[in-house]
Amino acid sequence: MTPAEQSRHAAEICALAPVVPVLVIDDLASAADLARALVAGGLPALEVTLRTPQALEAIRAMAAVPGGVVGAGTLLTPEDVRAARAAGARFGVSPGATDRLLAACEAEGLPLLPGAATATEVMALLEKGYNVQKFFPAEAAGGAPALKAIGAPIPQVRFCPTGGIGPANARDYLALANVMCVGGSWVAPKDLVARGDWPGVVALARAARALAA
Repeated sequence: MTPAEQSRHAAEICALAPVVPVLVIDDLASAADLARALVAGGLPALEVTLRTPQALEAIRAMAAVPGGVVGAGTLLTPEDVRAARAAGARFGVSPGATDRLLAACEAEGLPLLPGAATATEVMALLEKGYNVQKFFPAEAAGGAPALKAIGAPIPQVRFCPTGGIGPANARDYLALANVMCVGGSWVAPKDLVARGDWPGVVALARAARALAA
């Protein structure tokens, strides 16, 4: 899969909803129920970060939930890419980008949101053919004003910003012409997941979905 094809598929996934839940799965038993709740609330694209030992099995469980499009986040190495693809991930997200990581995603046919935080990084990825990228860490890198500023000279790149984004500032990003969606963890708070409060998660997902209105 070429970088241009990866970006086309990534754009299709970003267009599914204004928010991509960024999920750290500590309890594998809750993974499928969490996915069902988020999909029911209107957030079908789910990013499971590879930060816990349960992450790959969680991807497998969540990939079986009807209506869900499950991806793997925190991809750092080619081994991560291969493992995520084997677990059923349909897209990948990385905090940055290296040549080895990009090559692995291309070889595995895994649509990727490669991370960038500066104009130079954005330009380097665009030069390779990636016109859909992750802006990370969004708030630490200057927030919505910085991303708007990058969009002025580089309007052909669109972003999914993540990092420090919540209901209080998500609309600031979504209002930008170069933002397709945002990534955030607030739609799946640990306390609700631990209690199995799936109606509560559905409500948060519906509120996040409404941010695009």
